[in-house]
Amino acid sequence: MTALVQVFMRGVLLVGLVALNTRWIAHSQLPEAFITATVLSYVWWGNSKTAALSDVRGARFVYAIGAGVGTALSMWIGT
Repeated sequence: MTALVQVFMRGVLLVGLVALNTRWIAHSQLPEAFITATVLSYVWWGNSKTAALSDVRGARFVYAIGAGVGTALSMWIGT
């Protein structure tokens, strides 16, 4: 997988999980919120070790687009 695709997928996954967890919390869905927060924290830990060190050209823009896609996808999943 190319570096930019990996960055995009990280944006989708991380922001998607944050958006989905926000929905679970807002609707007092404890089991879903707990599971999502656990997965989110696991993924976030790994991302924090690599994202700051990335020197791939355009990575910031691609991550931002992935974040938008992740938000929209999580809104759809959460309904």
